[in-house]
Amino acid sequence: MHNVSRSPSSRVELHARGLQLGRELSTRAALFHQAIAMRLGLGASDHKFIGILSGTGPVTAGRLADLTGLTTGAVTGVIDRLERAGFVRRDRDPGDRRRVIIRPLPEARATIAPHMESIARATLALYSRYSEQELTLVFQYLAEVTRMLHEETLKLREETVRVRAVTPRPRRRGRSVPVAAGRRAAPSTARR
Repeated sequence: MHNVSRSPSSRVELHARGLQLGRELSTRAALFHQAIAMRLGLGASDHKFIGILSGTGPVTAGRLADLTGLTTGAVTGVIDRLERAGFVRRDRDPGDRRRVIIRPLPEARATIAPHMESIARATLALYSRYSEQELTLVFQYLAEVTRMLHEETLKLREETVRVRAVTPRPRRRGRSVPVAAGRRAAPSTARR
């Protein structure tokens, strides 16, 4: 298997090294996807929505909100930007004309693919350095980390909703009003 530059002498050091490498990997992945998004003229979250839609296929805005933890209003803004950029299309749900289905456009994949070719080649070259047994272990680890991240994301969202449900808005003119769970406080229209 690939050698890490430093060989930790204890399990505690090994765990610390794993956490450090995980943070570095997360940061590098975020920066890579930000660079791709910039190249496409998108924001990073908009670019990741395209990835989500590639996995889900056509889906409602409400389902996208559930998958991302964003409000339906925020999701609508992302969809508006992706639609203007030619990456998605809104279609009426044939089963319920009140609902709108967000469809990723095939042209979107064709637009993004050239920007992913280099990293795809580099990833395949990296895989070639490992045995099938080692790759199986690596892929098992990645699947478990992906599941863990999903679970931790859900926990954070639930905690955020609970905290927001009981956290008062900043005081304005001597009163404190609680913010509804999962919603931002509306800006005050009162003049000072």
